[in-house]
Order: sequence, then structure tokens, then C-alpha cells
Amino acid sequence: MVEDAFGLCGACWRETPFITGLVCDLCGVPLPGEDTGQPVHCDDCLTLARPWSRGRAAMRYDGNGRKLALALKHGDRHDVAYPGGKWLARAAQPMLSPGMVIAPVPLHWTRLWSRRFNQSALLSQALARETGLAHVADLLLRHRRTQSLKGLDRAGRHATLDGAIRVNPRHIALIKGARVLVVDDVMTSGATFSAAAQACYAAGAGDVCVVALARAVKDA
Repeated sequence: MVEDAFGLCGACWRETPFITGLVCDLCGVPLPGEDTGQPVHCDDCLTLARPWSRGRAAMRYDGNGRKLALALKHGDRHDVAYPGGKWLARAAQPMLSPGMVIAPVPLHWTRLWSRRFNQSALLSQALARETGLAHVADLLLRHRRTQSLKGLDRAGRHATLDGAIRVNPRHIALIKGARVLVVDDVMTSGATFSAAAQACYAAGAGDVCVVALARAVKDA
């Protein structure tokens, strides 16, 4: 039995590593200690330049969190996006503001053609439905096909994605001065979010925040 359509049963809910409590204000990774309401940063975000202003994630990328993310991405489990929108809305709540524009991390057209859908767009659409904010599915374009990031270190991921994402010329006027929330399914090094945020700022965005369904955590 579940509480509502597409929800998790009690056993799965208990096994899903939702992120709560104190988190890094830039990448959403859970941190030890009490949440005092003041922004804190993890060790990585204290040493790395993050080109976005704030970030969150709904769950850790391990256990059932990993299973859910992979089911959405590779298992054609589009139904995961429905509760995913609710989980993202809860995680992103501190960053949301009226007039914010929600956009997914884009896929290159060749990858979109072979996969048939963009899992990040399914999540961003569900998040927009939950929050009532504007959703622009094609705000960002991946104009250059890149190799898989799997197996690459942090430097390799950033080098691979450098300049690969741009703002759709159709939405240049829309993004000028706008607050943008970029959505992805999984955040690991932050390279994809960095490329997306840099593209938004280059096109004149006023502020960029990021949110992921799952966050890879070193000690997970």
C-alpha cells in the first residue's frame, strides 16, 4: 500500500537515503551537525569554484536512491519522475522564488534520439508542476556531443564538458536577468552543472541554482 499514486511503500521509503538536516549550501551534500539556518559549505565547495549560487539534492546516490535514479535513466521507469518532482520540490524549497525559470540539463540530439527521452527533462517538468514555476525544456542546448563521463576523474569531466552547453538562441531574451534553476538526475563532480551554469551566466542570467535527484557522496 502507498499513500498516493506512484509513491513509495513503507519499506522502500525507509530504505531510500533522502537527504535531510544540515547540507552544503552549494552542492547539497549532507553534513554533520545541526542546521542553524546559516549557509555552510563542504570541504570540496570550500576549495572548488562553483559557478552557481546554491545547490541541493533530494537523496544520496546509493542504495535505493541509486536504484531509483538508474531505473529512471536506463530502465524506462518514467513513473519515477512523478514522485521525483515532489522530492525535488522539497529539497529545492530554500532556493525557490517567484518568477524563477526551471530548465533541465540537456542531452545532445543524437543521445536523445537513441534514448528517446531526457530523464532530466522529465524531472524538471515534474518539479515545475509541483512548484507552479515556469518550465522551459529547451532553454539549454548541448551543441557538442561529449563522451561518457563514467570513469573520468573530476578534471576529465570538467574538460570534457567545457563549452558543450549553450543557451538556446530562441530564449536569449527570456534568460536576461532571470533566476534559473537547473535540474539533473545525478550530481557527481558538478561538471555538468558547471557547464550549464556558465552557459546561463554567459547569456545574461541574474542567478543560477542547481538541484539533482541524487547526489554522489564520498562516504556513502
